[in-house]
Amino acid sequence: MPCEHRGRDGAREGGVVDQRAVRDRAGRGVRALARRLLGRPGGDAPAPRRSNPDAVVDCAVYVNGRREPGRPHYDDAYARARRGRNAFVWLGLHEPGPAVLAAVGRTFGLDELTVEQALADGHRPTVQRHGPVTLLVLRTAGYVEHAELTDTSEVIDTGDVMVLLGDRFAVTVRHGAAGALRDVRADIERRPDLLAAGPWAVAYAVCDRMVDTYLEVAGHVERDLERVEEAVFARDRSADIQQVYQLKREVVEFKRAVLPLQPPLRTLLDPTGDGPPRALHRWFVDVDGRLGRAVDRVAAYDDLLTSIVQSRLAQLAVEQNNDMRKIAAWAAIAATQTGIAGIYGMNFDHMPELAWRYGYAGALALMAVAALALYRLFRCSGWL
Repeated sequence: MPCEHRGRDGAREGGVVDQRAVRDRAGRGVRALARRLLGRPGGDAPAPRRSNPDAVVDCAVYVNGRREPGRPHYDDAYARARRGRNAFVWLGLHEPGPAVLAAVGRTFGLDELTVEQALADGHRPTVQRHGPVTLLVLRTAGYVEHAELTDTSEVIDTGDVMVLLGDRFAVTVRHGAAGALRDVRADIERRPDLLAAGPWAVAYAVCDRMVDTYLEVAGHVERDLERVEEAVFARDRSADIQQVYQLKREVVEFKRAVLPLQPPLRTLLDPTGDGPPRALHRWFVDVDGRLGRAVDRVAAYDDLLTSIVQSRLAQLAVEQNNDMRKIAAWAAIAATQTGIAGIYGMNFDHMPELAWRYGYAGALALMAVAALALYRLFRCSGWL
């Protein structure tokens, strides 16, 4: 019987197909397909899509000033931004925990000190450079609506936002309820020509919104200040010193958020420093000008409230002095009656008017005349 030679496909050279080889190839194909569909170990199943943690408000990749579709995980977004030209990633965080910030730090190459600073709140406005990363800290402010000012009213709510800027990323970390950046992102995305400047465009957008918020809050505080001023100098003087002092405390807190931002912002405008690109320089100059107006207004409010507090304290001192004069006047009137009654109450044998028929009525009349005379005297002098 002649020999049969098989090719690589398992078929006989004579054209007769080996059924066993066909079944084996079909079985391997079915098993591979099942592994891909069911995700079994050893298969070619695609990696599951990662989701951002809850602290991530938004994450996006921007190329030439325009946002790429989707909201990828910040690891994937940063990898995509590093591969593309004129691309960067903007990651927004709100009160992240230590684990989230540590993971973000590993992804973007942040050192331990930067991560620790971003984890804590209550920082003073500043600009710091940690190697290739620039840290910009700003204080947030928000006006708290209230029907009337009391000695416990919260007028201004403050927090802080940190902007971490690198070559291909901008990370914003916000603490507190005030200063939400969702509208900031939406506004800057409508200006792709400005956003094309890179991560520093995010820093400009945040600074611009914070300064606008300062001016808006200052307008609300001015109305509260006018109402307090009217109440302090009104005839009825319905404002208590506690209410005035509470408003001053809130203004001082607002002042701590606004005034310290001027030196860091002007540091960014130094042409010799490693600051924003020249395309954004004039935009930061505009922010600095509006910040100067906010600083002047807040400083004036603080000085005016100091004067109002001093005026209210002087009013209280005058009111207390008036009360003391009234008390002294009535005490003098009462002392006169007491003196007359004490003299005529003595039991001396040889005392005038003891045997007089009208001595009792005369003593009462003398007491009444003395009291009336003293009352008119004190009334004319303004003591009563």
